[in-house]
Amino acid sequence: MRRRHRKLTSSPDLDITPFMNLMIVLVPVLLLGMVFSQLRTIELNFPGSESGQTPSSDEFQLLVTLIPAGIEVTDSERGVLAVLPARRGAQDFAALRETLKQIKRSVPNKTDLVLQVGPDVDYQTLITAMDTVRSYPAVVAASVVEGELFPDVALMDAADNRELATRGGIPDGEGA
Repeated sequence: MRRRHRKLTSSPDLDITPFMNLMIVLVPVLLLGMVFSQLRTIELNFPGSESGQTPSSDEFQLLVTLIPAGIEVTDSERGVLAVLPARRGAQDFAALRETLKQIKRSVPNKTDLVLQVGPDVDYQTLITAMDTVRSYPAVVAASVVEGELFPDVALMDAADNRELATRGGIPDGEGA
């Protein structure tokens, strides 16, 4: 009788080089993709949306009007506080921030503001205005933090033919 010899088979080494190459490329691509897919949301209020009524007239209200011609800041007690015309097609958000900081110093407990937006204002300008009225960069203990201005923003439509107000016969410049 003849003996059959079986071939001794050894398990081959697993070659994971292609898989490692795939992971080296795939992981950074996925990590970069996560950064671009984040969304930032802004909480909005509409005048009278909580109670179904318009705000009472005896309460101090701050109104910022944003139209292509510029920005106007008014309040319910003193009227027009500042008129900031657009310069070379760009809104003056730095002056708006300084005006709102002065107002915040005089009424520190106020957190709401109505942003009246004209129909011809583009989306990026609206978002920049909302970011400007909500907070400002402040330096505290050698680090930059966000200081609070008026975080409760309510949106409102401005009239189609709305123009900037004039203060004392001067069509532009900052008010009191």
